[in-house]
Amino acid sequence: MKLAIRVGEGDNVLVALRALEPGSVVEGVTVREPIPAGHKLAAVPIDAGAPVVKYSYPIGVASAPIAAGTHVHTHNVASALAEHAAVERVAAAGVARLEEAVPTFEGYRRGDGRVGIRNEIWILTTVGCVNRVAERIAQAATAELCGDGSGIDAVVAFPHPYGCSQLGDDLSHTRRLLAALMHHPNAAAVLVVGLGCENNQLDVMLRQAGSLSGKPVASFNAQDVDDENSEGLARVRDLAAQVAGARRETIPAGELILGMKCGGSDGLSGITANPLVGRIADRLTALGATTLLTEVPEMFGAEQVLLARATSREVAEQATAMVNNFRDYFRRYGEPIDENPSPGNKQGGITTLAEKSLGCVQKGGCSPVRKVLDYAELAPRQLGGLALIYGPGNDGVSSTALVAAGAHMVLFTTGRGTPMGFPAPTVKISTNSDLARRKPSWIDFDAGPLAEGTAGFEELTAGLFDLILSVASGATRTRNEVHGFREISIWKDGVTL
Repeated sequence: MKLAIRVGEGDNVLVALRALEPGSVVEGVTVREPIPAGHKLAAVPIDAGAPVVKYSYPIGVASAPIAAGTHVHTHNVASALAEHAAVERVAAAGVARLEEAVPTFEGYRRGDGRVGIRNEIWILTTVGCVNRVAERIAQAATAELCGDGSGIDAVVAFPHPYGCSQLGDDLSHTRRLLAALMHHPNAAAVLVVGLGCENNQLDVMLRQAGSLSGKPVASFNAQDVDDENSEGLARVRDLAAQVAGARRETIPAGELILGMKCGGSDGLSGITANPLVGRIADRLTALGATTLLTEVPEMFGAEQVLLARATSREVAEQATAMVNNFRDYFRRYGEPIDENPSPGNKQGGITTLAEKSLGCVQKGGCSPVRKVLDYAELAPRQLGGLALIYGPGNDGVSSTALVAAGAHMVLFTTGRGTPMGFPAPTVKISTNSDLARRKPSWIDFDAGPLAEGTAGFEELTAGLFDLILSVASGATRTRNEVHGFREISIWKDGVTL
């Protein structure tokens, strides 16, 4: 059983796969002090000021001399992020299409030609004032309308605290995000509940959503009806009658849109779960599918990995502008661009933002970068590559942004664990088997055998791919669906009145 791993060619650090005691020998290096699992040790002596290299890229510089076999972490490594990203080279290469039999799943073909993997009714609110109203309507509708043979997979309310006392970009973000969710193909029908006096006026938000290509939509303001609960239930009954007859049909896997996300990362995230998801991304994009990556601050220090895969100079320049605009966003508020990783990340072995970012972008595999999307912009179908979305790293906000762009499901890797789930099925993938054993109610798939040496990438990629198709077909419900962990978070950046 391997005790440590050198992740990339030319790395001058090793990553401990389990806690190491002084005197043990790993990869020919004698351990000189305790090294926690997921943390780094020097494979060779590293001089002060010299780069510390992991994933074949510098993750920082040594702030003091580091002896071989000693702990490499925040006490002796400093960040060395560049002030701005720049386009250095563009691959402009396509993706090799698979010559195998095309995998399929059973999904719902919608009126606009897009595909859904759930037949649900979503209840959205224009403003936080009517959140509880929406939740009560969803609870009553679920009890009455959902069940075996009903044709409705779920009725779900997605409360949020915004929609009033907002100005400028904040109000725009709220409207755009909610309007994008209305388009999601997992929502067969949508009920929008307003209050009546809020900034985010119901009619304006509906105009923002535009044409929904025949999707049934109902709406009302609570101030305009006598009993908002009975009114809402009546509206949902009518929507259900319109969409309960939808039937699944065989769909090529190349029509899937998958969001890739990591949260509660540890030192194994970039070694087990994230590269595993990257292999899924490569396989799906080779079938013509669209994969989505956001968390722009967690691209800082790893920009060149993505830019080198841009399919055109234009895409590379858009991606560079996206990253630099986010750097400027931090500076406008006087915040350092490398105030990351989080305390939990550091406890798990991640030292610098560049290290976190290089591990983070592993989720995109080697897929070509074909598109850069704004926050709450819908992704194209069958892109045959990766789209980057402008958005923060916060788990709730970024995962909601992936769903708003059209992700049928989110592949969410985690080393420390989180119960959070989002509007689309959220497949939680643990980086280590201990988490999977301790939190079976959170975790859908365990990538830990990669670190334990009991399974390889080929075997686990096949297993995760089969799970994805099963979730897409409705044969498997993710843990977040089973336990009702479904929520949205909207990006807020400005003055609240």
